[in-house]
Amino acid sequence: MHKEFLSPSTYATLKFGKQLARLLKPKDIICLLGDLGCGKTVLTKGIAQGLGFGKNAVSSPTFTFLNVYEGKKDLYHFDLYRIESDRELAGIGVEDFLYGQGICVVEWADKLGAFMPKECLKIVITHKAGEKRHMTFYGHGDRGCAILEMIKV
Repeated sequence: MHKEFLSPSTYATLKFGKQLARLLKPKDIICLLGDLGCGKTVLTKGIAQGLGFGKNAVSSPTFTFLNVYEGKKDLYHFDLYRIESDRELAGIGVEDFLYGQGICVVEWADKLGAFMPKECLKIVITHKAGEKRHMTFYGHGDRGCAILEMIKV
């Protein structure tokens, strides 16, 4: 089962991220997939804002792979764009965060390879005309499916 959402604007993508954040609890994993510039970081910024982090709290961690935001609910934000192997992922301790106490958002989640979690919500984002983005949601495992069920689109 899956759900779909057509976001008409960057603002709507951000707003959807804020709404999604309300459904999340510690240990949830959100896996974002899509081409460069499709809106993965915008959605992550919305999730962060929904968790109580400021408007400018989230930046793309492209060169550091991971940013940790500590708050009422911690947020672990991965950007795996530059990752080339499972060995690199092991070297940065990806499992410690994927299965840690925070909410984990992984951009370029297709690069997780052997580390791809069985329990997650996958969101595939594709760029449409202008600021429009098409999102397809897939629940994996009990918790991923539970989040999917709660999503109102």
